[in-house]
Amino acid sequence: MKSYQIEKYGGPEGLKLVDRPVPVPGDREVVVRIHATSLNYRDLLVLRGKYDPVPGRVPLSDGAGEVTAVGSAVTKFKVGDRVAGCFFQGWSSGRFEAAMHRTSLGGPIDGVLAEYVKFSESGLVYLPSGYSYEEGATLPCAALTAWQSLIVRGQLAPGETVLLLGTGGVSIFGLQIAKAAGARTIITSSSDEKLERAQKLGADSVINYRTMPEWGKKAANLSGTEGVDHVVEVGGAGSFLQSIRACRCGGKIGLIGILTGQEATSEIFPIVSKSATVFGIYVENREMFEGMNRALEQVQIRPVIDKVFPFNETAAAFTYLASGSHFGKIVIQID
Repeated sequence: MKSYQIEKYGGPEGLKLVDRPVPVPGDREVVVRIHATSLNYRDLLVLRGKYDPVPGRVPLSDGAGEVTAVGSAVTKFKVGDRVAGCFFQGWSSGRFEAAMHRTSLGGPIDGVLAEYVKFSESGLVYLPSGYSYEEGATLPCAALTAWQSLIVRGQLAPGETVLLLGTGGVSIFGLQIAKAAGARTIITSSSDEKLERAQKLGADSVINYRTMPEWGKKAANLSGTEGVDHVVEVGGAGSFLQSIRACRCGGKIGLIGILTGQEATSEIFPIVSKSATVFGIYVENREMFEGMNRALEQVQIRPVIDKVFPFNETAAAFTYLASGSHFGKIVIQID
């Protein structure tokens, strides 16, 4: 089978297409013919060597495909099932434990940028009804991260206001989920064209943060109250203070990404004075994934895919991700 691996860390030029044996499942393992994968910012960091680089690592965490073989003790899946892999192969339900870090695809263990991938039986979910493989491949990280931030941890209620930063995968899924829940949405971008697209998806208010550097105050004013109820914070160090300023007293900030950096020099007292809740989001477990997929079927949310690259143009897909030009998700089609 064909598979990409990282021969040299630093950039897309370090990816190499190689031949590997088709995996054989153990007793409780499932082999999946991967039809599509999607890119996350984490995948770019892995490629750059920011995650304990391992020579020959197969990258990417998010993929969807068809079951082609199952182990003798597998009961959940059968050949022909349409599935997506879970980001954490070792986290089915319950509390997150430190050891689970070592089970994340495309980092500590090989990922899904290959024609066939072997998964733990507990590390797969069924695709939502009617989803293509390309749509299913967008779900494991971006959708589930937004879902946990807003619905599970955030306990989003109808009529509340959600602030979304940028128009990448997490934020666009957050916009769709928030609107389906009856929330008011505010979204930021440096591109007026992307803001116009976001409005067509249902964004109630938009802010160009390039022309409005103090966008936190602007978002608070747009909320119609004393500030927004929820912030899906994907920026990190460079945007966190503005997110706090946007937040109402008692509001919630789901801290997710590091798009603007990791090292923060920021005022922290506003968190205290606003009695705000700040919580970290690191994808989630299989049980939550299954619950989200049921909801996606019920409310008919379909992923927003910006561009689909063929397998042999994987390096170009990474370059496109690094450019920040995308709106929604970037997908690599393997078949």
